[in-house]
Amino acid sequence: MKFVDEAIIRVEAGDGGSGCTSFRREKFVPRGGPDGGDGGDGGSVLLEADSGLNTLVDFRYRRRFRADRGENGRGRNCRGANGSDLVLGVPAGTAVFATETDERIGELMKDGERLEVARGGRHGVGNSRFKSSTNRAPRRSTPGSPGESRELRLELLLLAQVGLLGQPNAGKSTLLRAVSAARPKVADYPFTTLHPQLGVVLVDPLRSFVLADIPGIIEGAAEGAGLGLAFLRHLMRTRLLLHVVDASAGARSSLDAARSVVDELRRYRPELASRERWLVLNKLDLVPEAEHESLRRAFASELGGPVYLVQALAGHGCRELCGAAMSWLERQQESEPAP
Repeated sequence: MKFVDEAIIRVEAGDGGSGCTSFRREKFVPRGGPDGGDGGDGGSVLLEADSGLNTLVDFRYRRRFRADRGENGRGRNCRGANGSDLVLGVPAGTAVFATETDERIGELMKDGERLEVARGGRHGVGNSRFKSSTNRAPRRSTPGSPGESRELRLELLLLAQVGLLGQPNAGKSTLLRAVSAARPKVADYPFTTLHPQLGVVLVDPLRSFVLADIPGIIEGAAEGAGLGLAFLRHLMRTRLLLHVVDASAGARSSLDAARSVVDELRRYRPELASRERWLVLNKLDLVPEAEHESLRRAFASELGGPVYLVQALAGHGCRELCGAAMSWLERQQESEPAP
């Protein structure tokens, strides 16, 4: 299935039904009077979070959605039926914006959560509503009001506590395969990962977190180079970033590559660059063991933060990294104020 994380759709709520102008006509009932019924309310358009969806591909080809209109009123004080609401399923983590004003309407985070994006029109009233002691035979009724119509931009932001970032071929997908059941494509050429991947990391039977992998970030991504910038939004909801670095390129080259990724983060969103970020030096099987500790110290002094040494292909060091990340997430959760 093709991954689609952004879509523009048009939603149209149903119009309200018009009221009826009618008079009672029965044998042996003189002066029956008005009996026009009210119309029905128009159906609204709602978005509902569905945990079974993980992409917005359903909105790639069909982009216009309209709810049912309310029925018109009828004689004998019969009210028109209400139009049915239209409920559209979207993945959990979808943010909704109005394209005209770029206003953030809301977001759907939990399975089953609903958001009304277009309200149906109100019903019109029949002539029986206007009868009075001075107006015994009103011929007035009102039409239903039109339903709301608007163009929306849907943005899917993946729900993950920990995010992987780094340059292409740093070993992010290999690390994801090593610590979770996810099976992203792995190859010996850059940009093997073309869209974000999610994996559940099971630290022990009762402790787990969701890990997200995005395409590699190269220098100039803020100006549109590469693929990573298009998917950096998926890291905005993460609490912890794991910056994977290819240590086999040598200390100086690896440091320059790591700095370029941090620079691109600052250009994209300063708050993302200031988020908790750990350095993960990968491919240490290609580095002499005597240089491991000096490499760790060099990265710690130059870029700061914790530095972890792993061999993702063999799985060495991955368990310790995931255990530390789980403990950090639990401490953060404990320190947060209760809702």
